[in-house]
Amino acid sequence: MRLEDETLFEQEVEKLIEEIHSQYGYDFSGYARASVYRRVKRFLGQKHLQSINELRARLFSDSFFFENFLQEVTVNVTEMFRDTSFFLSLRQNVLPILSTYPYIKIWDAGCSTGEELFSLAILLEEEGLLSRTKIYATDINQKVLRQAKEGIFSATNMPAYTSSYYAAGGKREFSSYYTSNYGSVKFNSSLVKNVVFYPHNLATDTSFNEFHLIVCRNVLIYFNRQLQERVLTLFDESLVSLGYLALGKKETLAMSGINGSYNFVDKSNRIYRKTN
Repeated sequence: MRLEDETLFEQEVEKLIEEIHSQYGYDFSGYARASVYRRVKRFLGQKHLQSINELRARLFSDSFFFENFLQEVTVNVTEMFRDTSFFLSLRQNVLPILSTYPYIKIWDAGCSTGEELFSLAILLEEEGLLSRTKIYATDINQKVLRQAKEGIFSATNMPAYTSSYYAAGGKREFSSYYTSNYGSVKFNSSLVKNVVFYPHNLATDTSFNEFHLIVCRNVLIYFNRQLQERVLTLFDESLVSLGYLALGKKETLAMSGINGSYNFVDKSNRIYRKTN
């Protein structure tokens, strides 16, 4: 694509972003631009659309098509026990402290299709904490929230997930947590008995509860600096005193306005604890 064509494309995407915000309330203005442009361009190719105008017509006349677009533009790359050292650190450094509380509230922000959510639930179950824990699983995309609630994943991923589970300190037979059927597995519904699935837009929505642990990994890297600061402030407002915040390995509180109120629990795995 020529430079002038690229510039025109980006201008059209910016206008579309404004229209989406006005029409649907989804605010992508703070998303990293290179990622947004790349994902919109890929979506156009996937749907065999020739222009932003064609895309606009479909988005504002077909809610199902818009959900597909939302799933493409937002990031939903996830897997069970991703970064096994993180889950091992949660098990060893965070859950023993949370176990001293009579009731635990956790926010899994940007839960996507639920692989991380079920990983958290399994850890809590094995540490005897799941029955007194309420997990709020949120995402901007209601389609992936429905997938997360179903707890159905491809069986082809199970060997890798099983290996990761044991590397994260798994204590049981991993297969005891799911049943297999026709190339898919369904995780036990008991794991999400105390989970509230809730649509939430980190770019625009406000705090809705107080939590002992907030997990939001590999989401902030797709936001610009201003939106990152907004989200981190939101998390700070949502954490109880001495609560824990878990980010992705490429994400940090350094240079943020809340950095002075947190200490590292595990620097390599970006687990922080609020100091006040």
